[in-house]
Amino acid sequence: MAITTATTQGATRAIYSSAGNALGVFIVATTAVAGLGLVLKTSALAFGLVKVAGAAYLIYLGVQTWRRAAREGAAPGAAAAPLVLRASRRATFRAGLLIGVSNPKAILFFTAVFPQFMPADRIDIARFLMLTSMFTACTLLSHLFHVVGAAWLKRRVKQSVARARLARRGVGLLFMGMGGALLTVK
Repeated sequence: MAITTATTQGATRAIYSSAGNALGVFIVATTAVAGLGLVLKTSALAFGLVKVAGAAYLIYLGVQTWRRAAREGAAPGAAAAPLVLRASRRATFRAGLLIGVSNPKAILFFTAVFPQFMPADRIDIARFLMLTSMFTACTLLSHLFHVVGAAWLKRRVKQSVARARLARRGVGLLFMGMGGALLTVK
């Protein structure tokens, strides 16, 4: 999502989706430590519901991206116009947040990893905040590298509307494929 947002809306706007995703990671870590991870680990129904919700959201994003690609360049003479589809900062942040919190694999990751570093008899808030902050910082750093790379590539490669449409459709298919793949997680 960081790459898609950087190439379609600009690097500055992609920072909002990355911040939303980082907050989603923090929320997932908190819910995992608070017990939701254990519920998802032991309840096939709960895991299935979160998994289907996450997959549905990824598929929805893929379909929306595919549809936007179909509308691009529809106007005559639009072949040379740069395509920038600006969502509001709030909408961009919310999209990143929804992707961050709708990933059941992240909840299971935190459920599996955090107990190894936390006392078994209590929740150590300081340790929890340190681990979560480090993971969130790594998430933001990773997104920053993706955003900078995508922005650099966008400046270097002048695309025609047809190539941009093809790239956007590819991203749409990728999101739909990730949503479909998420449905196969057990």
